[in-house]
Amino acid sequence: MCEAGYEPRPSVLEKGFNIRYWGQPVTFQAAARWLKGLSIPEQDKLQVLADWLKVEPHALRFGSQAGVIRQRRARWDAAISGPEREVLEVFINLPAEQKRVARAVILALAKETTETP
Repeated sequence: MCEAGYEPRPSVLEKGFNIRYWGQPVTFQAAARWLKGLSIPEQDKLQVLADWLKVEPHALRFGSQAGVIRQRRARWDAAISGPEREVLEVFINLPAEQKRVARAVILALAKETTETP
């Protein structure tokens, strides 16, 4: 709300939301719970809030880190080619003990590579 130029107060949120929402108006108490993080608006209400405050709905639901996480995942997906992706998928499906052994081998190889001049 601050970034959009509004005071983060329940009364401001209640009034601003209710003039934009076509359904049942929210109460002062509901707006206060949203601001305190004690409850999350339903998806249709999140969309109205997002449009009003000019933010993505996922940022309201999950916080500002949601975009950062998506960017990191996109970089990860772009960096992994077919063979690496195949190995990772096989690794994911290994039993826990075999995962432990595979991890130890990979870390030992990485350590050896960084220590070798």
